[in-house]
Amino acid sequence: MALLDIQNLTVKFATQDGEVSAVSDVSLHVNKGECLGIVGESGSGKSQTFMAAMGLLAGNGKASGSVRFGDTELLTANERTLNTIRGNKLAMVFQDPMTSLTPHMRVGRQLTEVLQRHRGLDNAAARAAAIAMLARVQVPEPERRFQMYPHELSGGLRQRVVLAMGLLCGPELVIADEPTTALDVTVQALVLELIRELKDTQGTSFVLITHDLGVVAGLADRVAVMYAGRIVESGTVDEIFAAPKHPYTKGLLACTPRLDDPPTVLLETIPGQPPNLQNLPTGCSFHPRCVSAFEPCPVKRPLLVPAGNTLNACFLNHMQAAS
Repeated sequence: MALLDIQNLTVKFATQDGEVSAVSDVSLHVNKGECLGIVGESGSGKSQTFMAAMGLLAGNGKASGSVRFGDTELLTANERTLNTIRGNKLAMVFQDPMTSLTPHMRVGRQLTEVLQRHRGLDNAAARAAAIAMLARVQVPEPERRFQMYPHELSGGLRQRVVLAMGLLCGPELVIADEPTTALDVTVQALVLELIRELKDTQGTSFVLITHDLGVVAGLADRVAVMYAGRIVESGTVDEIFAAPKHPYTKGLLACTPRLDDPPTVLLETIPGQPPNLQNLPTGCSFHPRCVSAFEPCPVKRPLLVPAGNTLNACFLNHMQAAS
């Protein structure tokens, strides 16, 4: 059984200008000890999918469908049930560390509070465990940083503190939203190695929400590509990176620089802009930007169905798979 199982998840937001469909009919799962990469441009629904799963949508948001963590249905769970799971068995590392940390509380207090609430540790034990985790995520002088307020730390250090907070209780699943964005390349490599170690030695599952396809290629077992609130392609990392089938996936990979490219190679770009979620195009949402669009694309939406060894939402690939 999947550790996290999302079925037909739809997320909508009520705004003054009308309803916004941020996530539409998304289904995916994460197995124990697995790393799932979620990729796509900004506004594709990556973060909102998992904010809904955690019960952390904004007040004007509403989610429908099913999100099961083990035997617990999260979408209908009450706040008390969610609070016993969040931060303990299921943790999320947020994209913006400045808004994830309480500005008027010292870093140490925010870390020890997690351990005292979920693990019942006393002050001394919680302090020791928190400082050890700060050291583990490469925070220099962890005892001194423990006493600081968030505004006294650089963006990279705040990101590492948030990562430490997510890992403190040894959760079964960590949802990491752009976990390496604010880190320099050296620290980024160390943090990614820590994630790999936790996955391989402790069986911790991870969801990596990221724009960095290199991170996904190096860490993830499977990848789901999202566009305009829907999954358009999913499969193993090897399958997606070696032989992408959806035109959007091909576009993302084509505009990613490679170390083995000669210096004269020009990166390709995906034409146009992501669609307005309040006014999505008819048919396939990607068709206005797609160089392979043909007759059915503007009028009919392709379903996410098997195409070879991957799941794919593209009429062109459906025809090739049927032939």
